[in-house]
Amino acid sequence: QVQLVESGGGLVQPGGSLRLSCAASGSIFSINRMGWYRQAPGKEREFVAFITSSDSTNYADSVKGRFTISRDNAKNMLYLQMNSLKPEDTAVYYCNVLLVSGFVYWGKGTLVTVSS
Repeated sequence: QVQLVESGGGLVQPGGSLRLSCAASGSIFSINRMGWYRQAPGKEREFVAFITSSDSTNYADSVKGRFTISRDNAKNMLYLQMNSLKPEDTAVYYCNVLLVSGFVYWGKGTLVTVSS
């Protein structure tokens, strides 16, 4: 079992920045990769970024160059630095963990609203 708790969401103006955090606890020794997904109102959940156990990263084209995913293994934390935010980035952002066993866990999400 893995527990994930996101934080850092809020209201930000277009062009602004936010940093999301995800605290992981439980069976975190068997993590394959960790990532972020988001779900905008009325839309399906979509991939944002992931980072593997070897620190390889991958990003959705829509956030490439603006968002940066990172992790602190000592603190069991995952981060998403979001810069140059756009109104279309408004969504609930979810932390995601894929274990070596194939199990997937999700956090409950944190809301990001980009609006003037």
